[in-house]
Amino acid sequence: MQLLALLVFAHSAVAQQPTAPRDTSFTTYSAYTKAKKQNPAISIARPTVPRSVQKQMNVAYCTQGTHALMLDVFYPKPSRRKERPAVLLVHGGGWRSGDRSQHVPMAQQLAAKGYVAVTAEYRLSTEAPYPAAVQDLRAAIRWMRANARTYGIDTARIAVWGFSAGGQLASLIGTTNADPLYETGNCYPTHSSSVQAIVDVDGILAFIHPESGEGDDRKNISAATHWFGSPKTEHPELWQQASALNHVSPKTPPILFINSSVDRMHAGRDDMRQQLSKLGIYTEVHSFPDAPHPFPLFNPWFEPTLNYTVDFLDKVLKKR
Repeated sequence: MQLLALLVFAHSAVAQQPTAPRDTSFTTYSAYTKAKKQNPAISIARPTVPRSVQKQMNVAYCTQGTHALMLDVFYPKPSRRKERPAVLLVHGGGWRSGDRSQHVPMAQQLAAKGYVAVTAEYRLSTEAPYPAAVQDLRAAIRWMRANARTYGIDTARIAVWGFSAGGQLASLIGTTNADPLYETGNCYPTHSSSVQAIVDVDGILAFIHPESGEGDDRKNISAATHWFGSPKTEHPELWQQASALNHVSPKTPPILFINSSVDRMHAGRDDMRQQLSKLGIYTEVHSFPDAPHPFPLFNPWFEPTLNYTVDFLDKVLKKR
């Protein structure tokens, strides 16, 4: 553990470097253009925003160095029910690209269903390596609890939802509740960053696993190698440490897996479900056999993804 802490500290030191130019290789439009070649009937999901949904945009939740990290909040209009469950949504993009705005449509629809939904940015690998992204998102959860009264958040009912790299981050956050490795910084340190439910949308659960394609640098340096700052052959302990599969315990919250047809994007899922089943922890899995990896951004998969998410969160978070 001491060696791991030293390695993480050394990697975190990179976070003090100036912010690199933003990697825009993964956008909703670029993903759509690519996916449409094999799925000509798809369209970008832009559902109508219900009038009941309020928003607060571009809120700074934590400052790392000179980078003020931002989030957006979507929430139902006030009602007699003062406290509502909340969801932090985490975007994908290989830990180096993507943007929180990609899941604004999902956040808006979750707010219409009675949830306080937050989309947060985090430091990407072009700026800071692992575990900076995990630490940032934990700070976002602490911000949610610190501002619970403003937005009507029930601090005992917070979930984390993530797509692709965001799904990996969501699963790691949920399986490492209270782990001091990820509880660094001065942003709302008196508040908890624990979550009570996880939704992993096509996020990897194990980096060093027969099903995983991460770390194959023969043609190009993989996204995970960029994020960890070194190949898995040099520091496999970091790759293992960041794998949610290796953190399953009796304290792991319920988890929903929503997956595409790309098996390597959810490497370790079945092994994780087996472990959780033995511990009596509730899980669900829903798959779209013909869907491309970025399916939650597009119709016809957006609505069923929303429905699976709401049904699960209603089951494990909402008070009866």
